[in-house]
Amino acid sequence: MTATRFGRDATAEQVARTADLVGRVAIVTGASSGIGVETTRALALAGADVVLAVRDVTAGETAARAISPVARGELDVRHLDLSDLESVSAFASGVSGPVDLLIANAGVSNTPDSHLPNGLEVRFATNHLGHFLLAQLLHDRMMHRDARIIVVSSAAHKGNPVRLDDLQWRTRDHSWGPAYGESKTANILFAQEATRRWSQDRVVANAVLPGSALTRLQRHHGEELKRAIGFMDEQGRPNHMLKTVAQAAATTVWAATAAELQGRGGLVLEDCHEAPVAGPAVHAWSGFDASAADPETARRLWELSSVLVNDYT
Repeated sequence: MTATRFGRDATAEQVARTADLVGRVAIVTGASSGIGVETTRALALAGADVVLAVRDVTAGETAARAISPVARGELDVRHLDLSDLESVSAFASGVSGPVDLLIANAGVSNTPDSHLPNGLEVRFATNHLGHFLLAQLLHDRMMHRDARIIVVSSAAHKGNPVRLDDLQWRTRDHSWGPAYGESKTANILFAQEATRRWSQDRVVANAVLPGSALTRLQRHHGEELKRAIGFMDEQGRPNHMLKTVAQAAATTVWAATAAELQGRGGLVLEDCHEAPVAGPAVHAWSGFDASAADPETARRLWELSSVLVNDYT
């Protein structure tokens, strides 16, 4: 891969100012806050027409108004609840034109509930399965456009391989942390398998490790848990490894715009580069677990996910 000019401290806006997305259409899930709103701002600044796919439409409209002064393209706010597969289907049916970029950014981690009323594990359903169905339904809108799917994963995937025999945590004692990590591993596996299946249609997918940043993703963590994770010390001072939200969105925008990534998929990206393999020389918050990128597991997860969306829609 050609050397990039960006690194760990780059911001989404810095990346966007080197890109031209005029005439391109992007869909960003979870676009009303955190990394999602910064990603949306950057893509709009680069000229893309951006659909803000959000659970809270009022918050999405507030975000769109804030972004509008710098946007060079159109902004459109639409409802999407990724935990509700019927909502995903309804959203996709409302997309009438071509799609060039699908930014699968929305996610949940520690939540009050472990499972949805229908029995699906809430992190798996929201972080993986909803995006899986959305990509399936939008596939024909992305075909033959050199479209890119960018899936926002997390360093939490490390040490949390997907358990194909218990995707919904029905036979194990449920723990939100490993469940979240497995859903983020599923994101990486999805990018790998989507590229294998769809690259001939000129659609590729890559997974992004954004780095650690304080956003609404941690809204249910509490101060004690944030200290235990290492986000802050006992005095409440933030860890120096934390990124700003603008920095955390940079790799997503780079993945969406970098010329050197044209037609390339199945990668794990971090700090506007390919992510290093995790190991003793790599910080615990960085790098990816090479064992997560197993082609056979990716194939089986795809097959099982297809069954699930058929069963629950």
